[in-house]
Amino acid sequence: MFKAVLIEKDEAGYRAGLREIDDAQLPEGDVTVDVTYSTLNYKDGLAITGKGPVVRKFPMVPGIDLAGTVRESRHPDYKAGDRVILNGWGVGETHWGGLAQVARLKGDWLVPLPEAFTPRQAMAIGTAGYTAMLCVNALERHGVSPDKGEVVVTGAAGGVGSTAVALLSRLGYTVVAVSGRPEEADYLRGLGAAEILDRAAFSQPGKPLARERWAGAVDVVGSHTLANVCAAAKYRGVVAACGLAQGMDLPASVAPFILRGVSLIGIDSVMCPRAERLDAWGRLVRDLDPAKLDAITDEIGLTDVVATAERLMAGRVRGRVVVDVNR
Repeated sequence: MFKAVLIEKDEAGYRAGLREIDDAQLPEGDVTVDVTYSTLNYKDGLAITGKGPVVRKFPMVPGIDLAGTVRESRHPDYKAGDRVILNGWGVGETHWGGLAQVARLKGDWLVPLPEAFTPRQAMAIGTAGYTAMLCVNALERHGVSPDKGEVVVTGAAGGVGSTAVALLSRLGYTVVAVSGRPEEADYLRGLGAAEILDRAAFSQPGKPLARERWAGAVDVVGSHTLANVCAAAKYRGVVAACGLAQGMDLPASVAPFILRGVSLIGIDSVMCPRAERLDAWGRLVRDLDPAKLDAITDEIGLTDVVATAERLMAGRVRGRVVVDVNR
């Protein structure tokens, strides 16, 4: 038996709670992992609260991240005792995820835990930090360097945004953070933000083209915010889009793309190829300041997950939430 957060949907309604589950109920997979830490992401919040159509089959153990130790393996790349991490691949959506003490998974979904990180540190990074690194890689790959000008990060007090601010500032970029939480200004400056802007200036319909300002951008918000970021991008600016906190729509004009040559780059962390995952984790070892990682991380136990998910969806959680699944 092991403990897990379980989401159920039936005639009685949609609900999530802590349950005792028999090992025999674990889904198919060629690697069984004793989980030590997981995380609570925006997607997990949507799944647990039922505020988004994330879960595709029931019952479901949520949790798009996990770190732990291999208990049993039939996969050639892993053996008992190996330390591994998982991000994405539909876990917590179509396959039982990481908010549990045990997980059974496909070995192809796993990557080795970098030696430089403890399991807790790896989950403090989690999908949010790994996604932020993919965004930074995309900006660099498309020619955005610190000398080109300011880089804006929307949703900056969240998990992806916080990590993106920390990474970009350490790499020498001038980072402008956008947030709807003025009380987090000191927190964002501590991560390296040179300026903090109110999200209200971005969240309403704007002009097809605005004054050129951003050499690059990391957007986790979507909708009008993403449209306004694109409208204010500099000539040949690059916008990396990875989220939909404001909405899935994009009420934008083609003007920034055909008049300024702006590039809008989509960032997918769920099905990202293994080579790019390994590269992102390698860069996180080199480029993420461990002290900044501590500053953006809070820890909870498995018993606190459901209540914290409600707070997350209400916009009352900043940075990263690490879950110790054994308490």
